[in-house]
Amino acid sequence: MISQSTSWPSPAKLNLFLYINSRRADGYHELQTLFQFLDYGDTLTIKANSSNEITLTPELEGVPVESNLVWKAAKALQQKTSGSYGAEIHLDKILPMGGGIGGGSSNAATTLVALNFLWDLNLSFDELAEIGLKLGADVPIFVKGFSAFAEGVGEQLQKVTPLEKWYLVVRPDVSIPTAEIFSHPDLTRNTPKRAIAELLTRSHENDCEKIVQLLYPEVDKQLSWLLQYAPSRLTGTGSCLFSEFDNKFEAEKIRAKLPDTVSSFIAKGKNCSPLHEALTSYKNSLTNKS
Repeated sequence: MISQSTSWPSPAKLNLFLYINSRRADGYHELQTLFQFLDYGDTLTIKANSSNEITLTPELEGVPVESNLVWKAAKALQQKTSGSYGAEIHLDKILPMGGGIGGGSSNAATTLVALNFLWDLNLSFDELAEIGLKLGADVPIFVKGFSAFAEGVGEQLQKVTPLEKWYLVVRPDVSIPTAEIFSHPDLTRNTPKRAIAELLTRSHENDCEKIVQLLYPEVDKQLSWLLQYAPSRLTGTGSCLFSEFDNKFEAEKIRAKLPDTVSSFIAKGKNCSPLHEALTSYKNSLTNKS
């Protein structure tokens, strides 16, 4: 067990496109989507110990500790391995909840990957992803740590390397429940399945966008504004919107036009997750010490 305090990134993600192909008999949707990480996100500071207790600070407003995916992931890993290790975890939360950029799922994945290393459990990424899937559909993406084309209900992952562009991410002041969008009667559910090679070369779209615009005027207004300046769309089921740029300077120019009341950030797309970069760095430092 590694007992010193360590710091771990919990990056955001974007769905660069999202197409819904059909609705299954069990209510889940068949889809095709492209995930890419951002070099921006929450941070978890973790100190492993032998207490068998998991503590998490601070308690987020409206989210009791036992409901937080960080705590749930740590407990799930304990139960999977029957381990007696514990941890003190501090979450520095900057990603918005309900924004469609994967904050909670990323937190869970970072917890699993970090504690697997700190507790010296030696579980594979596939085993960690299996634990993560029970916590949320997007957790395996963050565990595996590579940009991915996802099919099925999101569980069939294929490694891809889209361009690592710069993004201006804007969040209208609304939180959108995924279930509300996927259950809407007017949601597009018949987009034809296409090969990844074709999808990567055509302009990207999000089948959830029209429904979100219909239900949330704030999102509709903000998206219309962004489209004046750059290709822009919804990520996931929202509420975050993103505009893509070839360089940081262009992104900063448009961000400067936003009113101070609008929540936004600029980040670079990453095909290798910052979480995996941190893990490699910690592993290398251990090797160098020995």
